[in-house]
Amino acid sequence: MLCYPVRNQSSLQAMNRLSDQTSPYLLQHADNPVHWYPWSDEALQLARERNKPILLSIGYSACHWCHVMAHESFEDTETAEVMNRLFINIKVDREERPDLDKIYQSAHSMLTNRPGGWPLTVFLTPDDHMPIFAGTYFPKTPRHGLPAFTQLLENIAHAFDTRKEDIQQQSASLRDVFDRLASQHSKPAEHLSSMPLDIARNQIEQQFDSRYGGYSQAPKFPHPAIIDRAMKHWGRTSETGNPDSRILHTALFSLERMGSGGLFDHLGGGFCRYSTDEQWMIPHFEKMLYDNGPLLWLNAQAWCISNNRDYRDAAEETANWVLREMQSMHGGYYSALDADSEGEEGKFYIWTPESIRAELNEAEYELIARRFGLDKPANFEGNWHLHAYVSYDDLAQQTGQGTDSVRATIKNARNQLFKKRQQRIHPGLDDKILTSWNGLMIRGMAAAGRLLDKPEYIDSASKAAMFIHDNLWDGRRLLATIKDGHAHLNAYLDDYAFMISGLLELLQARWDTRLLSWTQQLADTLLDQFEDTDNGGFYFTSHDHEALIQRTRTYSDDAIPSGNGIAAHALQLLGYLLAEPRYLDAAERCLRAAWHSINQTAISHCSLLEALDTHINPPQVVIVRGTDAEQALWKSDLQGQYLPFTHIYWIPEAVSDLPPALAEKTADTSIVAYICEGLQCDPPLHSRNDWSAFIEDNNPQPGS
Repeated sequence: MLCYPVRNQSSLQAMNRLSDQTSPYLLQHADNPVHWYPWSDEALQLARERNKPILLSIGYSACHWCHVMAHESFEDTETAEVMNRLFINIKVDREERPDLDKIYQSAHSMLTNRPGGWPLTVFLTPDDHMPIFAGTYFPKTPRHGLPAFTQLLENIAHAFDTRKEDIQQQSASLRDVFDRLASQHSKPAEHLSSMPLDIARNQIEQQFDSRYGGYSQAPKFPHPAIIDRAMKHWGRTSETGNPDSRILHTALFSLERMGSGGLFDHLGGGFCRYSTDEQWMIPHFEKMLYDNGPLLWLNAQAWCISNNRDYRDAAEETANWVLREMQSMHGGYYSALDADSEGEEGKFYIWTPESIRAELNEAEYELIARRFGLDKPANFEGNWHLHAYVSYDDLAQQTGQGTDSVRATIKNARNQLFKKRQQRIHPGLDDKILTSWNGLMIRGMAAAGRLLDKPEYIDSASKAAMFIHDNLWDGRRLLATIKDGHAHLNAYLDDYAFMISGLLELLQARWDTRLLSWTQQLADTLLDQFEDTDNGGFYFTSHDHEALIQRTRTYSDDAIPSGNGIAAHALQLLGYLLAEPRYLDAAERCLRAAWHSINQTAISHCSLLEALDTHINPPQVVIVRGTDAEQALWKSDLQGQYLPFTHIYWIPEAVSDLPPALAEKTADTSIVAYICEGLQCDPPLHSRNDWSAFIEDNNPQPGS
């Protein structure tokens, strides 16, 4: 057996190539005794030259079980010796390289017939990078039916040396599966219909948890795309005079239970990634930007539908958390907060009744204890994680106080507890800035600012958009990530699609012709670099991206919405805004290419169903021209209005240099609203009474 000589720490670090990376996750491993490489030509060439299999480890900085495996194995010198001796070790941040993560998560599912997760552990051939074996977390010593990690390492290395033919046959079989998956997208549909919209509606109701909300059993994820589809389906049925109140209930009840449960941070705002139980009580405590952008957007919409203060509070507290903790001084939004602090998951968030009582007076403590179950058994490892058991209305009834008084007392108590919690050691911050996730949060902040009349949220979204433009756009192409001024990595479909979507929402909140021009440039690059011009739809990677074992093109939503779905819908909205058929045609080609996938499981394609709905029922695009003072009066008629199929752009009277479709819509002597449905326009509105009537006609109401 070949052994490495003992080295000092500096020489160990010299063999570990992660210290110059932008990913906080990779930097967490820069001092490991493992000879880690980032995914790079250097590492791949070394594997070929030495004919060593690759150990590919994929995770992210806020991942609890990634930390566990790191502490147990990657920081252990004996385990590292085995890894270094037998493999070329490559560490990947799935948030920076979602292209690699998508491919090897798919391979894991094929090899194991089980869903994947993180940390993802895959062993690859050195020549063509095909998977030999795949798994997720492996312990240092055997337990839970899993082998010791070092035992697995030895077994994989032995198989690589002695079972070359079997590995080649497995690689050939995997390639066949990849080819079959790709061929499913090679026959575009001839006809599109509304049938999947109705199928999805029924699937949503069937999967709805009527007791606790949500659309699955534990572990429970928020599934914002499903909630949005339920709201939109109700909106469509309201247009017919027969509103589907049952499907709306699934959306509003799910949001209510998430916002009152432990998934939500009742002191600092923001939602955790998912709940470990069916009641939304105990989450994995990491907070991800990509969840909070859509959930912010949905809660603002839910408040407009229901006028329920709980949704507005959830939206405002989430947006305030983003402003306070997740936006850099330069404008971009950070990626995530860790689940762990001081080496323990959730430690930052938990309390004891005694520690809470010490911060509050008796009246405050009584209400806090009742609402958050401090009089019930501990719910998290002998401690209490705040989960609302009793509503404000019920508390008011129980105590004989008014609901507003109860809210005010609890809010004051929460503020005091928040100040105390701020003195604790905080979870780690993943401060890389991802273009795609910024697009999701720009959309959420812009919509919340517009719907809740919070201009500071619109300011925040504008700062983030300009940061991406100034630092991750070179005038022709986007980059995917930046940290400490170092931007790199060729951008993916999601980067373009989510940014276009976010910018269109921002343009509704505050007009900026420069942003419209940039949105057009992004859309043109999206079509030029990502579209399958033969069959329709969009690849996840650009035409000039690094060649990998598969070029993925996915249509279903995951924890993050489908890039194809967001791209198709954003192109539709931009196409109708500018009367540009190129964008509309590309969106239709995407729907036709995705038709087979949509019809397999409609509920898994809610982002694409949004585009299908828009294809069948073109949206209303409203251009309002006038002075700022005149526009402010008309804007006031929109407060609290849910207008899911009406997109309003407020272009000041003095703005010039507009694209032709907008330049022809001028302000005459006073404010005017131009209303187009699809590519057909109605007579413009000049009277505020007519404007108010138009808004009322297009604002569905529960029970209407």
